[in-house]
Amino acid sequence: MKIISGKYKGRVLEGFDIAGTRPTMDRVKESVFAMIQIWLEDAIVLDLFAGSGNLGIEALSEGAKEIYLVDKNKKACQVMKRNLDKIGVSENVIFYGDYKKALDNYKNQSMKFDIIFLDPPYQTDLVEKSIEIIEKEELLSKDGIIVAESNSIDKIIFSKGLKMIKSKKYGDKVVAILQQL
Repeated sequence: MKIISGKYKGRVLEGFDIAGTRPTMDRVKESVFAMIQIWLEDAIVLDLFAGSGNLGIEALSEGAKEIYLVDKNKKACQVMKRNLDKIGVSENVIFYGDYKKALDNYKNQSMKFDIIFLDPPYQTDLVEKSIEIIEKEELLSKDGIIVAESNSIDKIIFSKGLKMIKSKKYGDKVVAILQQL
């Protein structure tokens, strides 16, 4: 898995051997980042089910100002740390713990995100639950986007406060871009 473009282009990231994760493949990542390019410059980005940190690190490489990476898997957080070390990012941007605790933590800090990546385990309803909390706690900035990934468009459930502006199927996965109304 490599960083596909930007200032860290070509750097190799760890992450294929983390139990319970599915790293976003380079061709899918390239397509997703082409879809969200206009939101990346100086963005504050949250990767809520980060795994290796692949998506957040790519966002940073392509112009995001800050990234925050969340995962409840200790091994994933260790891999994220090593991947961040490879690009010279040493700030404390990794949250080790449950997504609800992370969102509560960011709410308590009055944080708002321009881009939120949601790529939880497919067999769950965590896309819907995460979006509910994100909307309730107003964690998405005005004109911010949510990039949600699942194995079915039917699992990407959201309220009338958001609209799907793009979606694309890649083999057994679908990616939807949601924007606040």
